[in-house]
Amino acid sequence: MLRARGRARRFVPLLAAAIALPLLAPAAAAGSPQRPVFAGGEAQPVFDPGDVVRENLWVRAPVDSDRDGADDEVHVRVVRPAETEHGVRVPVVYTASPYFSGGNDVQNHDVDVELYVPRAEMTSRYEDYLLSRGFAVVYAESLGTGGSTGCPTTGGENETIGARSVVDWLNGRAPARAESGDPVQADWTTGKTAMMGVSYNGTLPNAVASTGVEGLETIVPIAAISEWYDYYRENGAVVAPGGYQGEDADVLAEYVYTRDDREICRPVIDELARRQDRVTGDDSDFWQHRSYLDDAGNVQASVLAVHGLSDWNVTPSQTVRWYEALADHGVERKIWLHQFAHTDPYGVRKEAWLRTLNRWFSHYLYGIDNGVDAEPRATIQREDESWHDEADWPAAGAEDARLHLRPGGDGVGGLSPDGAQHGRPVTESLTDDASKKVEQLVDAETSPHRLRYATEAVPNAVRLSGTPSVDLRVSFDRPAANVTGVLVDRAPDGSSHVITRGWADPQNRHDRASTRPVRPGQSYRLSFDLQPQDYVLDEGHRLEFAVLSSDHDFTLRPRPGTGITVDVKHSSVTVPTVGGAGAVQ
Repeated sequence: MLRARGRARRFVPLLAAAIALPLLAPAAAAGSPQRPVFAGGEAQPVFDPGDVVRENLWVRAPVDSDRDGADDEVHVRVVRPAETEHGVRVPVVYTASPYFSGGNDVQNHDVDVELYVPRAEMTSRYEDYLLSRGFAVVYAESLGTGGSTGCPTTGGENETIGARSVVDWLNGRAPARAESGDPVQADWTTGKTAMMGVSYNGTLPNAVASTGVEGLETIVPIAAISEWYDYYRENGAVVAPGGYQGEDADVLAEYVYTRDDREICRPVIDELARRQDRVTGDDSDFWQHRSYLDDAGNVQASVLAVHGLSDWNVTPSQTVRWYEALADHGVERKIWLHQFAHTDPYGVRKEAWLRTLNRWFSHYLYGIDNGVDAEPRATIQREDESWHDEADWPAAGAEDARLHLRPGGDGVGGLSPDGAQHGRPVTESLTDDASKKVEQLVDAETSPHRLRYATEAVPNAVRLSGTPSVDLRVSFDRPAANVTGVLVDRAPDGSSHVITRGWADPQNRHDRASTRPVRPGQSYRLSFDLQPQDYVLDEGHRLEFAVLSSDHDFTLRPRPGTGITVDVKHSSVTVPTVGGAGAVQ
C-alpha cells in the first residue's frame, strides 16, 4: 500500500520547524497589503498563516471515468493568504491525493499459490510554513475519492487528467464551480504551480508533469512511483510492495474508493482486476498506460526527487529510473537520497529540508535568482547519518565490477573479480521453500534452499553506487519458478545486512512483456537488475551474493520443491563500485 511509513529506527533530535532568518526587505506600509519578502534567496514568514481564505470547489476534468455521461469533477480545497483578496497574486503549492478521505477495509490477494478509517483533513504539515511565506496551498481529492466523482484506477490516465485539470484551472483553462453551482475563477494566483507529495501523493506529480502541462513549474515527488508495473511486478514476476504481500492494483483502487456512490465504479474496478494479470506477470498495455518513463521528454517542470535507500514499499528504482530519464532529456533536477524507509524528509532532516524546499520554490515559483539550480545535484545521507552534497548520482568514479561465482554455494562459495573459469561446467543446486525468509537463508551456514557466494574481506572501505545486475546460467526441474538475487554485507563478526535484492520470472527471460515456456532440464541465460543502491562496505567486510527461488516477503509463494541448478562458471553479478573491480580485490 502506498502509504508513508518510516523506518523503525531511532532518530537524532530534530531541529526546530521554522527557519528564522533576518528580513532584508521592509514590512508592508500601514494600510497596504503585505507582499512576499525574500532574504538570502528564501521567502520569509511575513504572512499570518491564520489569516487565510479557504474555498471548497469542484474542477471539471475532461474525462468520464465513471461512465455516467458527464465529465468527472475534482473536489478541491484552496487555502490562500487573505492578502490575495486585496490584489496580491501568489503561486501555488498543490497536493493531489486519493487518501484525504481515508480508506476502506480491503482483502489482499492470496500469495500462497502455485505459479501460472476515518476521513482525514485536507491539510499538510507544510501548510503554515508555506502560507506564511507567500504561497497558496491547494489540495485535490483524486478521482473516485472523497468529494470527487469519477473512479480510482491506480495510475490510470483518468487520474492524471483529473489532477492535471486543477493546474489548468489555476491557469484559466478549466472551469470550476462552488457548491452553489456558481463559477469560480483563480484570479488570485500567478498560475505558477508546484506539485509535491509522498508516495501516491508524489506519484501524481510525476504523472501530471509527464503531460507537459503549462503552468506546472516544478514538482517534488517523494518516495514516488514512475512506473506502476515495477510496483506490482518485476521482470515478469508477480511481486508485492514491502509490508503488503498480496496487494495489487485492484486492491489499492478498492482501498481509496471513498466517494459516496459505492456502486458506480464497480465495473471499472472489476475490469482493473481482470486486466492486471496476476497469472503471467507480463507487461502489457494496461501497465504501459501507467508508466511515465516514456513521457519524460514531455516534462517541462524542474524536479526535486527524494527517496529512501531503505524503502521496500516504493523501491528506489522508481526514483532512480525517473531521474535517469529526466537526465536523458535535460530536465533541471536534483535528487535527495536518505537512509530511511518510505517517509518524508521533513522527519529526517527537517531544517535543511525546509531550507532546500524554500529556496527551490522561491526560485521556480517566484523567479528568485538564488543559485539553487547551479548547486550540486545530489544530496546523500550515509549509513552514519551524515549528509554529503555531490555533483550528481551515481557517484563520480563508479564503474561496473563484474564478480564471478566460485564453487561451494551450498555453504559459502567464492565471488571473484578475476574472471570466468574455463573448462567443464560446475553446477550447484537449490530447492525452493517459500516459507524461509531471505534473512534466514543468507545467514544459514549451509542450506539446500539457497546458494551463497562471498568475496574476500575488503582491505579498504568500498562504496557501491548505482544499479547492480545479475547474469545467471540456470536450469529448472519444473516449468515455472521464481528467481531471487540478493546482495549482502557480511561483517567480521558474522552479522549481515541485506544491501539490495531483485526478482525475475525465467519465463520472461527475453522480454518482461512475453512469457515463453521453460523446459525442465534445459539451461537458460537469465539476466536482471537488482534494486539501485548507494552503500559503503566497511573495511574488513565481505560482499556476498545469494541466489534463491521464492522470496517470502515479496514474490508469490508456491508449494516447496522446485529445483534450480546454477552453472557456476557461467554466472556472475555486476556491482557499480567507486574504483571498479580493483576496489574489491
